[in-house]
Amino acid sequence: MSDAVLLICGPFTDEERSRLEAAHPSAAAASPAEIAALPGALRAGIRAVAYKGHAPFGGGEMDALPALGLIANYGVGYDAIDVAAASARGAKVTNTPGVLNDDVADLALGMMLSLSRDLEEGARLVRSGEWAQRALPLNRKFSGGKAGIVGLGRIGREIADRLAAFKMEIHYHSRSEKDTPGWTWHADPVALAAEVDWLVVALVGGPETENYIGAAALAALGPEGVVVNISRGSTVDEGALLDALEAGTIRGAALDVFLNEPDIDPRFRSLSNAVLQPHQGSGTVETRRAMLGLQLANVTAFLAGKPLETPVN
Repeated sequence: MSDAVLLICGPFTDEERSRLEAAHPSAAAASPAEIAALPGALRAGIRAVAYKGHAPFGGGEMDALPALGLIANYGVGYDAIDVAAASARGAKVTNTPGVLNDDVADLALGMMLSLSRDLEEGARLVRSGEWAQRALPLNRKFSGGKAGIVGLGRIGREIADRLAAFKMEIHYHSRSEKDTPGWTWHADPVALAAEVDWLVVALVGGPETENYIGAAALAALGPEGVVVNISRGSTVDEGALLDALEAGTIRGAALDVFLNEPDIDPRFRSLSNAVLQPHQGSGTVETRRAMLGLQLANVTAFLAGKPLETPVN
């Protein structure tokens, strides 16, 4: 039997892998699909998995690790992991909430400002020299609008707080009304969309939120409305969103997430009314190190028989 107790699974950087390897005897698999091909003696000793990525991690992969007790996810979203299957097998799942809230919220506002003031075209005019021939057209004011947050969790709240500082009127939709004096709760996303200029999606991923923002919400948002998605590509009906952007029935979109990343629908590439980012919400040096630290803390706690830092199930 191998002495490895930790399986490092997914596209970790060299620095991240080194930190994990230094902490516990470990082995590696590039993806969940490769777990079954590892030697049986090695798989038999694995008690915890440090997982990173969006490839499905289901019951079949778990069954290939008979001693598995923990899947520690790198990221706040854990929809790639079959949590029900893990629970049925007596395995715990953890994630890394909290440490990435600021970066994701900052990016949301950055994309919104970029769309509002057309920063991409402005930069192109300056770099190309065309500024001397034509000015950037007048754009749209950002401060003082109406923002609707779909999902007022940790990240949604950080976004709302930032938008409030921009003198925006804050509306939100969540499963229940929260203690938010001066902010307006809406029982469903369509009613929310009808009241705001910016519809910011900050939901968790998974089957329960699939296509949560659909054609009805987009129609309610109207021709002056903008969709901002920093959650998962699955939370917005992507076909309906593309139709609305192409037809101009909404003003625009600011998107950091898509279905089938990174092989996104090619229709996005020709849109002039969308700001598109490569799922980089948590992508700063500081936050990625903190995410790895929390993931490792969960692994270490589990292997030591101590309470987990951020359990999901």
